[in-house]
Amino acid sequence: MTKDTHPSGAPWRNFYGRFRGKTMRNSQQTYLDEDLAALSPGAVSWEDNPNRTPLDLDALFGTKDIWLEIGFGGGEHLVHQAEQNPQIGLIGCEPYLNGVAMLLGKIRKAEISNLAIHPGDARDLFDVLPEQSISKVFLNYPDPWPKKRHHRRRFVTPEHLQPLHRVMKPGASLRVATDIADYVRQTLEEVPRVGFTWTATSCEDWRKPWDDWYSTRYEQKALREGRPPHYLTFTRM
Repeated sequence: MTKDTHPSGAPWRNFYGRFRGKTMRNSQQTYLDEDLAALSPGAVSWEDNPNRTPLDLDALFGTKDIWLEIGFGGGEHLVHQAEQNPQIGLIGCEPYLNGVAMLLGKIRKAEISNLAIHPGDARDLFDVLPEQSISKVFLNYPDPWPKKRHHRRRFVTPEHLQPLHRVMKPGASLRVATDIADYVRQTLEEVPRVGFTWTATSCEDWRKPWDDWYSTRYEQKALREGRPPHYLTFTRM
């Protein structure tokens, strides 16, 4: 073992978020116990896939285009996209198990079948997604890590963006929604550096939500507290 590896042999990666909240309702634990395994996309963890064999996305979704939402929170937007786009396969990535349980409850009610869930770090999923396999990516209200010394923990850093670029198809769309002005600054600095083009041609392009947008509870809180949302769209070159 080196300083760059975990005792399991996996690359060592710091993770700064939470995996589980203090409490979880019995119904939510039931969703995790009964539904999660069937909706997980395959061998993503290092322990289950030490050779990092790419996921068989054809087995998962057939010939469907595949979209990815990174950090889906409670899953409102992800379920909305799945309902509106049954011809698309969607993967949701979220390490916070309480949020995963919330999504599972919504999936039961909506009775949708074009969703898969990775309940963990997005970087582990990037390791096993085939190159140029993802057609659209959503990053909605990511953790802002507001203190300057914590900005390196934000998603919009090379550690996340470079592997994200690798798994996206040329011409694929990356959408970023945030209410934090400094997150916008860092996004506009870092995302183009790894091979994306910002598509905005006017102020309305980042002030107005996308036509198929679903306003989440996080956005509603931001609006109540007077923080205007920003909607940034990039194209993978």
